[in-house]
Amino acid sequence: MITLKALLKSGQVQLENYSDSAIEDCEILLSHTLNKNSAWLIAHSDSTLTSEQALAFQTYLRRRSAGEPVAYIVGQRAFWEHQFEVNANVLIPRSESEMLVELAIQIVGSQTPTLQTQTIADMGTGSGAIAISLAHELPQSKVIAVDVLPEALAVARRNAKKIGVANVRFIESNWFSNLGGQDFNIIVANPPYVALGDPHLVQGDLRFEPSGALCAGPNGINDIQKIINQATEHLQPNGNLMIEHGFEQGSKVRKLLSNAGFNNIVTHRDIASLERVSCGSLE
Repeated sequence: MITLKALLKSGQVQLENYSDSAIEDCEILLSHTLNKNSAWLIAHSDSTLTSEQALAFQTYLRRRSAGEPVAYIVGQRAFWEHQFEVNANVLIPRSESEMLVELAIQIVGSQTPTLQTQTIADMGTGSGAIAISLAHELPQSKVIAVDVLPEALAVARRNAKKIGVANVRFIESNWFSNLGGQDFNIIVANPPYVALGDPHLVQGDLRFEPSGALCAGPNGINDIQKIINQATEHLQPNGNLMIEHGFEQGSKVRKLLSNAGFNNIVTHRDIASLERVSCGSLE
């Protein structure tokens, strides 16, 4: 029978024309097949699979070769400090979005202890990765996770239960429409920001992700503009808004923030030095 080491090699060859991370993909899929971590695979590289395990692994490889994201195949994705359940109803969390968590934590940490009980809204929560990470890191804060899709909120609720956070509440709403008069110290958002017709939408993993969580009008800016304009009615004095956006949208987002009356506007760059999150505050 074929060993794990040889199986990883053959799987890599099978995926190399379909994935930019064939080695990593194979390791994740084999770990999922065996319910073992990568360290175990290394330590037991001469072990073999049962026929059932080999069949399952080959099925996963075929799905990946067809372009299905690894996160959907294994049903989870790492974000911040936890593994989050994901499925085709939610966008796969990206490492770039961890910047929203980091920036919100910095703002809360800069407050005096009496002000560190913050109210935070996560708009378009999807899997709940951002909201739940904030709730876990800031247990004194109250977090509201908003999404228009009940299917997405079901995933987010399961993630909150699994991770064990109790200071997050989930609301079905088209952005702020069902929030009434609620206001917040901090609003974070990773909204759709890809332009309709963008060629990347029919390539790679994006083909499998929900288009409603990706696309926002002909320029990709429609939902960002809605959030900025509506957030002014839901931020407390000195409240902060943080929005993730495309790397070419920074100047547009800064202008929208300025036109809406925000101050202290700044754009933060991601690990690739691309403009990724723009922030502003209301006095």
